[in-house]
Amino acid sequence: MAEHESLEYGKADFVLLDNVSMEEFMTNLKLRFEKGRIYTYIGEVVVSVNPYRAMNIYGRDIVEQYKGRELYERPPHLFAIADAAYKAMKRRNKDTCIVISGESGAGKTEASKYIMQYIAAITNPNQRAEVERVKNMLLKSNCVLEAFGNAKTNRNDNSSRFGKYMDINFDFKGDPIGGHISNYLLEKVKANYRRLLRGAPDSLLRSLHIKKDPTAYNYIKVGGQIKSSINDGADFKAVADAMKVIGFTGDEIQTVYKILATILHLGNLTFGVDGDVTLIENTKLVSVIRELLSTKEENVEKALLYRTVATGRDVIEKQHTAQEASYGRDALAKAMYERLFCWIVGRINDIIEVKNYDARVHGKNTVIGVLDIYGFEIFQNNSFEQFCINYCNEKLQQLFIQLVLKQEQEEYQREGIPWKHIDYFNNQIIVDLVEQQHKGIFSVLDEACMNVGKVTDEVFLQGLNGKLAKHAHYTSRKLSPTDKSLEFDRDFRIRHYAGDVVYSVVGFIDKNKDTLFQDFKRLLYNSSNPVLKAMWPEGKLSITEVTKRPLTAATLFKNSMILLVENLACKEPYYVRCIKPNDVKSPLLFEQERCRHQVEYLGLLENVRVRRAGFAYRQTYPRFLQRYKMISEFTWPNHDLPSDKDAVKRLMQGCGFDHDVAYGKTKVFIRTPRTLFSLEEQRVEMVQRIVLFLQKVWRGTIARMRYRRMRAALVILRAYRRYKVKSYIREVNRRFKNVRSMKDYGKHVKWPTPPKVLRKFEEALRSIYNRWWAWTLIKGLSPEEALQVRAKVASLEALKGQRADLGLQRAWEGNYLVSIADTAASFTLVSSELQRKDKFMRVLFSCNVRKVINRFHKAEDRAVLITDRHLYKMDPLKQYKPMKSIPLYNVTGVSVSPGKDQLVVFHTKDSRDLVVCLQGMVPANESRIGELVGTLLSHFKSEKRKLQVNVVSPIQCSMSGRKCTVIVEPKINQSQPDFTKSRSGYILAVPGN
Repeated sequence: MAEHESLEYGKADFVLLDNVSMEEFMTNLKLRFEKGRIYTYIGEVVVSVNPYRAMNIYGRDIVEQYKGRELYERPPHLFAIADAAYKAMKRRNKDTCIVISGESGAGKTEASKYIMQYIAAITNPNQRAEVERVKNMLLKSNCVLEAFGNAKTNRNDNSSRFGKYMDINFDFKGDPIGGHISNYLLEKVKANYRRLLRGAPDSLLRSLHIKKDPTAYNYIKVGGQIKSSINDGADFKAVADAMKVIGFTGDEIQTVYKILATILHLGNLTFGVDGDVTLIENTKLVSVIRELLSTKEENVEKALLYRTVATGRDVIEKQHTAQEASYGRDALAKAMYERLFCWIVGRINDIIEVKNYDARVHGKNTVIGVLDIYGFEIFQNNSFEQFCINYCNEKLQQLFIQLVLKQEQEEYQREGIPWKHIDYFNNQIIVDLVEQQHKGIFSVLDEACMNVGKVTDEVFLQGLNGKLAKHAHYTSRKLSPTDKSLEFDRDFRIRHYAGDVVYSVVGFIDKNKDTLFQDFKRLLYNSSNPVLKAMWPEGKLSITEVTKRPLTAATLFKNSMILLVENLACKEPYYVRCIKPNDVKSPLLFEQERCRHQVEYLGLLENVRVRRAGFAYRQTYPRFLQRYKMISEFTWPNHDLPSDKDAVKRLMQGCGFDHDVAYGKTKVFIRTPRTLFSLEEQRVEMVQRIVLFLQKVWRGTIARMRYRRMRAALVILRAYRRYKVKSYIREVNRRFKNVRSMKDYGKHVKWPTPPKVLRKFEEALRSIYNRWWAWTLIKGLSPEEALQVRAKVASLEALKGQRADLGLQRAWEGNYLVSIADTAASFTLVSSELQRKDKFMRVLFSCNVRKVINRFHKAEDRAVLITDRHLYKMDPLKQYKPMKSIPLYNVTGVSVSPGKDQLVVFHTKDSRDLVVCLQGMVPANESRIGELVGTLLSHFKSEKRKLQVNVVSPIQCSMSGRKCTVIVEPKINQSQPDFTKSRSGYILAVPGN
């Protein structure tokens, strides 16, 4: 049973209809068509209704839904049948075939393409290049054959004018390794030239002497103006590319185009008469045909106008009449197209057939066959081609009856189920009417063709009337004089399984003989084009050589059909029955009577009746239990009964359905669909409960598994962490074990890389070590040395990376004015007096400076003395007389420049900043900025006061409440640093190197 479709879409399987009747069948078919469900099952047969629109149901996601699933597990689809055939082939090593049938325009060709695409999509999971190449060629061959074997008709834009059966060979792994194509009865009258004319590039058409206008050519002008939605340009390119992929050479493709062009030009040849002589009226075309066929012009003209006849040992040339010449021209065109098509099929087979395959080495070679053949046709005028096509469908219907309907009834007998016999129409009588020896229509036609003298179609019809007068399925106007739907000496009617069809005998004799003058065969064999020459091997025979009479077209076709049916009968068949919903290609219109007629002649209702045979559903016991065992406590999750059959009986008894069931040897049979629907409802209800239970159990299992993994991971993590921590501690201990005795107290020792968990610990440990190392170094220092170290550290923290030379490598004297020999006594005296007066404890820094310009805009030499309480400005020219005293608590910050200059700005709370440039350094390039800043910072830090240090350029300051800017500018001719006035403040000019 097909699942996952609610009843709003109708029954997904016709077997599940409540009442098996034509009305219910049609109602269900129409409902599903209108709801967009174009596929419906009859057991394992797919009924397909042409939707006449593109449907998004063939993508990769849909392929995955059907891959490896059973028929009843998913909604009806072509992919389900394709997968069933593939599984039977792969799992059970059986050759299978998919028979696609239905009338012209019902969608058979599209169905075959989708089946091929599905098989290509599900095979070769390992992406082997050779298998991909074979799959690609098989798909591309479909494109090429469709281009040359299909045509536009009034009923169908892309009607198959030939029958195609493709065997796809698979290796033991189920991957395609090759194939073989058989073609049946190409209808040469209707060939597809539209793509060549409208799709080929202009350069190619010019080389073929062809125009784009289809109405310019007699053979195709009738259908040349029919509108079509097909993109001819894209199709032409697709076919050309496909031929290249398959393996056609450039010369072969060009020859194909030349043959097609030649046929078009032949149709435009006209013949006239001058007295007793037949002439070609448009001789320019002869030259074009000669060029395209790579032969001599006189040979082309001779073959068209004369026929070489052998009478005994003499050979004579007999001139054609205009009528005979026209007949020969048309016969040549048809024969060329048929030979071209057969050559293309043969060329494809040469490329895709399995080569060098040894079953003993490579395993069994299995086959899936796909049959896409013309559907049953009834036209206004039905000729020889329609007769052959409809005979073909009779043979396939007979096969369907034998393999499906007959097997269905035999299944009940095998299973030991009593049932009422269902009658079905067996069309063997019609098959015999056509193909029976000596009495059949084909035999009568062949006899008429072999008669000596002038043979006409009327003689053939008389032969039919004589031998088939009493046949229940044959009649003609002579046998039914009152039937005015038949013409005297022209029509006969056959009552087919698909309905009555009237055939016109006009052309039967000629088409059956399929006569082509030997002159044309020799002409084409003698072409210098090797491809064309190979298509006509019999052309090498001399006219005097006695050749066996060739088989007629009817006999050839009959033999091929018998072989086809034998081939299909030895395979496990799967069926797709295609239905055409209307004749106007509308995606909305469902013509009731039109579809009813197809349902009748396809025997679908008989198929449902026989499939039911009193039971709507059957399934093997293991499969049935697998699906429904959760309904009963005796079978869930597993039963302990003697057999699966006993378990199914107990299940059905428990559900109260025992009265509606029959038990076969291997299968259970359910009588009414209602029982099955009830089982499905109970199953759905139980599945929900089972799913919830399984989810609960599985979530608990997952939680426990996750907990165990986390606990195990935590134990491992802890052990590993302990190991890494201990390893790190041991390594640190090893490296720093003798650190006290090292010259640099372990400063050169490289620290081991800590585990992530100890990174903060390592930082703390390093900090402890650095503090110990620093303490070790400074514990032996004098108080003065300790103060100097602290000052250097403060300087480094404030100025590192901002000034180049901080003077850290030299000893910091601090009180530099004491060391100047000439003025030391004067400065010492003044310094002592200030100490007595201001009570400062120690001198922090002293130095000669160049002071910024006074109110007369002159720079002056001064000295600064910084104690732990005051900053003094002194005049060195007056024995260092103090000029100004600034309490140190009044100093808020110090600004210096980032260069090598000695500019210093002392910022004060009263906005009377002091701007100086240190000088008197020995040596001259020595920098005291770092010492000054470090000393002040260290002192301020000891008093727990903050001093702002800025390293900027230019420096902003305030002079007597006025904002100004101090800029440092190097000058080449400047010997000593000096201040000059600028518009915004002051410039310190320093010597430029």
